[in-house]
Amino acid sequence: MNKTVAINGSPRMEEGNTAMVLSPFIQGLIDGGSDVELLYASRLKVKPCNCGEMYCWNVMPGECCVKDNMTQLYPKLKEADILILATPVYIPLPGDMQNIINRLCPLLDPLLEFREGRTRARFHKEVGIRKIVLVSTSSWWEKANFATVVRIIEQLAEDASVEFAGAVLRPHVNLMKEKGELTQDGAAILNAVRRAGFELLKDGAITKEILEEISRPLISQEGLWRRYNMAL
Repeated sequence: MNKTVAINGSPRMEEGNTAMVLSPFIQGLIDGGSDVELLYASRLKVKPCNCGEMYCWNVMPGECCVKDNMTQLYPKLKEADILILATPVYIPLPGDMQNIINRLCPLLDPLLEFREGRTRARFHKEVGIRKIVLVSTSSWWEKANFATVVRIIEQLAEDASVEFAGAVLRPHVNLMKEKGELTQDGAAILNAVRRAGFELLKDGAITKEILEEISRPLISQEGLWRRYNMAL
C-alpha cells in the first residue's frame, strides 16, 4: 500500500486555513488508497539544527546528533512514498516547519553529484520517498506571493533527487469563508483539492487545470486591497 506522511507547519494546526485546504487533499489520497499519517510541526517541537560541522554527513552519516521528536519522524519518512509539506506563507516559513526541513539532512546520502549546473545529493537507499508535494495558503491576492516557498520545496526535492509533484496553492484563502462558513466558491475549491489528491495517487501527477482551479481568483486585486486597507 502507498504510504504518505503529511506535515502541517501552521502554528494554528487543526484550526488554521492550511488545515482547511490540506484536509481534502489528504482525503483524496485516502480515496485513492493511500495510508496517510498527518503530523503537526508545532506539536513535534523539533529543535533547530545546531551540531555544526555537518555531523550527519561528516561524523556519523545518516544520524542526527540532536535527540528530540525528530527521531520519531525519521522512521516514518523512511517508510513513506509521498511527503506532503503544508504551510502558510510567512517570511517565508513558520519556524517549526523550517526546523523540520533543515533536519531532513540526515536522510540524504553524503555523496555529492553535479547535475545541470548544481551540486545535488540523493536520499539514502532506505528512504522510500519518491514524491514531495507542497500545500500552501496565503492571505495575499497573487500567486507570486508563494514563489519563495515553492522554490524552497522544489529545491528540496531536487537536492534529494526525487520528484517535486506539484504545488497546491490557495491565495486569499480567508475569502473562502464568510462569517465562519464556507462560501459556494470555497466548497468548490475544496472539492477540487480533494480531486487533486486522488489524481496524484491514481495518475502520479496533478493536472495543471485542477491546480489552476484551486488557485483561481475570488476577488479582484483592487477589491482585496480595499478590504484590507479599510480594516486598518
